[in-house]
Amino acid sequence: MSLFENTIAAIRPPSETAKNAADERLNSLTKPPGSLGYLEEIVKRYAAIRRDPQAHRGAGAIAVFVADHGIAEEGVSAFPQAVTVEMLRNLAGGGAAISVLARRFGYDLRIIDIGVATDTSSPGFPGVHYRRIRPGAQNSAQGPAMSREETRRAIEIGIEVAGEFAAAGVKLIGIGEMGIANSTSAAAVLAAINHVAPEKLAGRGTGLDDRKLHHKIEVIGRALELHRDALQGGEAILAAVGGGEIAAMAGVCLGGAALDVPVVVDGFIATAAAAAAETIHPGLRDHLFFSHRSAEGGHALALEALDARPILDLDMRLGEGTGAALAMNVIEAALDLFHDMATFQSAGVSAKIR
Repeated sequence: MSLFENTIAAIRPPSETAKNAADERLNSLTKPPGSLGYLEEIVKRYAAIRRDPQAHRGAGAIAVFVADHGIAEEGVSAFPQAVTVEMLRNLAGGGAAISVLARRFGYDLRIIDIGVATDTSSPGFPGVHYRRIRPGAQNSAQGPAMSREETRRAIEIGIEVAGEFAAAGVKLIGIGEMGIANSTSAAAVLAAINHVAPEKLAGRGTGLDDRKLHHKIEVIGRALELHRDALQGGEAILAAVGGGEIAAMAGVCLGGAALDVPVVVDGFIATAAAAAAETIHPGLRDHLFFSHRSAEGGHALALEALDARPILDLDMRLGEGTGAALAMNVIEAALDLFHDMATFQSAGVSAKIR
């Protein structure tokens, strides 16, 4: 079988046994039951995904996939396509927002060129992992964004990245992206998966005014109409209207689930990847943490469709994995409480009267 097929076959539901064991310890800590709120649910979900009743802590890592989108030709972004490679250089130089957060929290940050239109194999991009499937997705308003073979390869690259992190001892993976016009592609993916109109999902992205937002919605509608007969299943949708980084992030979600490593989903575009992965393997969302509710357009609708509760709500809409980094820090804080708080017995504190 292929890497993709082996990965799908390896995915199991999270462990209820581990979740219940974590719940038992949480109830033994020196606090009223449930008083840490959603932090307690985070710990229980982490234990279940890891299949580890003791919810052992470990290293965190973030993968940022960078790609261009041919649909940028339609004028759907406030910035020119050249910004993708310029921001990639900034990421490589450590000057991006995610670079700062990864350093602050001590996360391994991997920047991956999965489909930038400009050649990045030169020395001007130190530390960038060159895993390009093609030089930018094609214009999905005129034809398929990618071939089915390219889409499968992008997914498998994401699976490989998850495997590389897991082999290095990483126990929490964040996913993020960068690519001009990718909010357009993400909105198209989510509209196709959820069978909703583009205006419910399209947002202002990098700062569109009302006129350009209306144009963006119209372009997404044209792309969906063009591919109407092909929008069957997660892979087909990614190939028709997605992009390399969206497919690769879906692959990380699948790969993490197969390896019992929780994946922390960033914002709107990463949620489109998670939705595609859920379509490929129903139930996959149970292996994911959703980092935050983005200020971008239809992110709330996308989260609701996945029955996902975000950890944070900070009106962010940057991408890059910034929300994932912040939420990973919250997850780690929850695990610290789980491990390092005293129990009623060890502290000599009287437990609740039964």
